[in-house]
Amino acid sequence: MKNLALLYRKPPLRGCLAAALVLVTSMPAYATDADPSVNFITGNLWLLIATAMVFLMHLGFATLEAGLTQEKNTVNILFKNVCIIAIGILSYALIGFNLMYPGPEFAGGHALETPFGVFYTPNITPDLETGIGNWSDAEFVSALREGIAPDGSHYYPSFPYPSYAGMTEEDALAIKFWLDTLAPVSQSNRNNELKWFVPGRWAMGPWKWLFSPWQYPDTSADLQRGAYLVRHLGHCGECHTPRNVFGALRTGAELAGRAKTENSKGVPAITNSQKGITNWEFSDLSFFLEIGMMPDGDFAGSGMAAVIDDNTSKLTPTDREAIAAYLMSIRSRAD
Repeated sequence: MKNLALLYRKPPLRGCLAAALVLVTSMPAYATDADPSVNFITGNLWLLIATAMVFLMHLGFATLEAGLTQEKNTVNILFKNVCIIAIGILSYALIGFNLMYPGPEFAGGHALETPFGVFYTPNITPDLETGIGNWSDAEFVSALREGIAPDGSHYYPSFPYPSYAGMTEEDALAIKFWLDTLAPVSQSNRNNELKWFVPGRWAMGPWKWLFSPWQYPDTSADLQRGAYLVRHLGHCGECHTPRNVFGALRTGAELAGRAKTENSKGVPAITNSQKGITNWEFSDLSFFLEIGMMPDGDFAGSGMAAVIDDNTSKLTPTDREAIAAYLMSIRSRAD
């Protein structure tokens, strides 16, 4: 105990212990599948509990430290220790849970930054006024696979209908069936913030005429399941496939990645190539899709972490292996 207390006097260890305690204590908030507003309350309740436990931990060690150092002013030691972790706890409270619960799920408002400006995702809850509660099955399928709104107007391809175009009607309707089970959220869609040269949605009609259908090279029968998941349901190419100057996917360079530019972040290639995953084993890739850990022990960050948490980690092992097999089969033309 004496040695532990002496080690605890080192600020890095104090910080690590407190951070670990906060994380472990607040884990029940991550495991809750309740309504986001309830999640926010329960999440912060667990955070308060974690904070109280951190305080008690510091109190115990400060008392022990006072005895070991013959320091009579335990309060001063406690204050010194708690200040070290206070900023971390405050940051966790103000930033961590705001990232976990940015607002009602599927109610829109998520910003998609592109070279053409910022697009904001729409409300797809079954709200009758601001969501898709009034959409028929046919209207939903048309929007998803053709990019056509119920009023006949065209969507911008920030809505990835070029990828969803290959989705089966059965899968499209399964998505609608699930969305219809969500709690409706009344939240109006936010206007996009596009650059001056981007035309209105009317121009997406000619754009589709020029660039659709979005066709890919044929695949062998044993790779078709993986190709379907990657190209269509997972729409991986929306980020990982390069685009032409008009924003259309260059399907001939499927998943070859995109170079970093002044106006956009780079996206890595995920083909079996020197710029991609040629040094990965099959097991590395399927494991990455499950938990997000790369062969070097690092973990996926940025948007890919959300893809793994909300998507690929929830797939069956068979489907993750199908994706891995398909990705390993692609030889990038960009090499």
